[in-house]
Amino acid sequence: MAFDEGLAERIRDRLGADPAITEKRMFGGLAFLCRGNMAVGVHGGELIVRVGREGADAALARPGARVFDMTGRPMRGWIMVDSSALAEEAVLSGWIEEGHAFAASLPPK
Repeated sequence: MAFDEGLAERIRDRLGADPAITEKRMFGGLAFLCRGNMAVGVHGGELIVRVGREGADAALARPGARVFDMTGRPMRGWIMVDSSALAEEAVLSGWIEEGHAFAASLPPK
């Protein structure tokens, strides 16, 4: 499945030149990793955000968010955000910051 290159570019713009960030093709899309831990990604036109188990309920209450489930086995602590909820730059930035902060809190891989 192709991913939304425009969304990927918007993510790159926000993550800047952080040397801890790498990109990797995953889940049929593109993942952005912080020190080897996935922070956010793009699958089709949707944003994948790693929020952790503790942050999942609050994240799922936000507009456009749903459980990340591509195989019939939901991944706890990961969510998908519909592209319709990402039109505002501040909203996208908030999701990216949340995913980045969670990934940065994990030990490097």
